[in-house]
Amino acid sequence: MVVMKFGGSSVEGSEGIRRVGSIISRNLEQQPLVVLSAMGDTTDFLLKAGEEALEGRVNIEALEKTHRDAMAALGLDSLPQVDSLFSELTGLLTGVSMIKELSARSRDLLVSFGERLSVRIVAAWLQKTGVPARPVDAWDGGFLSNSQFTQAELLEDVWLTIPAAFGDYISGRDKAVPIVTGFIAMDKRGNITTLGRGGSDLTATMLGAALRVREVQTWKDVDGILTADPRVVPGARTVAEVTYDEASELAFFGSQVLHPRSMQPCRKTGTVVRVKNSYNPDGAGSIILPEHTGNPGPVRAITAVKNITLIDIISSHMLGASGFLAHIFNQFLKWNISIDVIATSEVSVSLTVNTGPDLTGLIADIGRAADVRCHAGKAIITLICDVTRSSSILASAFSALSGAGINVQMISQGASKVNISLLCEDREADSVVRILHAAFFG
Repeated sequence: MVVMKFGGSSVEGSEGIRRVGSIISRNLEQQPLVVLSAMGDTTDFLLKAGEEALEGRVNIEALEKTHRDAMAALGLDSLPQVDSLFSELTGLLTGVSMIKELSARSRDLLVSFGERLSVRIVAAWLQKTGVPARPVDAWDGGFLSNSQFTQAELLEDVWLTIPAAFGDYISGRDKAVPIVTGFIAMDKRGNITTLGRGGSDLTATMLGAALRVREVQTWKDVDGILTADPRVVPGARTVAEVTYDEASELAFFGSQVLHPRSMQPCRKTGTVVRVKNSYNPDGAGSIILPEHTGNPGPVRAITAVKNITLIDIISSHMLGASGFLAHIFNQFLKWNISIDVIATSEVSVSLTVNTGPDLTGLIADIGRAADVRCHAGKAIITLICDVTRSSSILASAFSALSGAGINVQMISQGASKVNISLLCEDREADSVVRILHAAFFG
């Protein structure tokens, strides 16, 4: 048994749905459970429709046309379940336009329509092609959450409710392939919730871990996990395997793999995750597993996060004082600003944050206890690697960068055993990635 998760780009339009249907059909012997995201940009369309409804305008014509055009191209007649969802959506938006309010609970209900529509259309297409299939709303599949709308957390109960919900399919009594909505769940009061960032991946990994499947497959538009962004390094290669820790670091530092949060269920059960390309279904892809099975090279991949601000905090008399660092971190907590990378010396602390949030209040608060200097226009370059070999890795990296005349402004190593992060100018980021890629991958 396998879980197959397809993102929004994979099910965008009739051609995407045909491709996904073909992949599912070719793998029926593996007894697949399928998890789908909303089609294309549907979630963005729904959020925009919600904002327009607040201004008194109810309009889902473009959204409805996208789905009905795909259905028509697939030769699907009007589906009562789809018609009912569009009617329900119109009713919700009409209510929003009348009361001029869109709460977090209503927003979760609103965006849930994308996944609910996609599973019904794909299930209907599979049935048309002779593959038994049925759409499953996540809550009917045992996905229960708390009531933290827009960022809901799954309850521990799901380890029991999911196997119970799919018992007939597991036993073979039910032959219809379940097509499950990703990203959404339901609280114990019957309210629809969304699982936040990486929600569809979390649906897939939770489903796979709870059912102890052979592997979870997440299908994208690239040949697995790559050694670098192929838009920056055209010769980027597919990485055969990475560990859970390495995959989490890749995601945190900009690579479009799985959100770190979605790896948690698989960590508990040791379930393997495979990243595959829906445009190249015969490719092996990349696997994510607890530990390496072979002897990989020192560096797995190189990522870049641009538009970073470096904050230097300098205090010759307070840095070593008890509670000084706690005071600094409390200011970041107060202003709800996340720190990416940190390095310390005897008299200073250097931190990086994403450029975007207004730092004025934060800088003023920290400035009462230390001198603060901000430097925008930076980039974090991260080597996902075997840190036990850091001396040789750093020697190779600095040799290559020195030869190109690039100075590293900050380095962070040690907190994670699988990454080394370097800071450079934003304008140098692509060049640094290419230089390092050439140094480690040839």
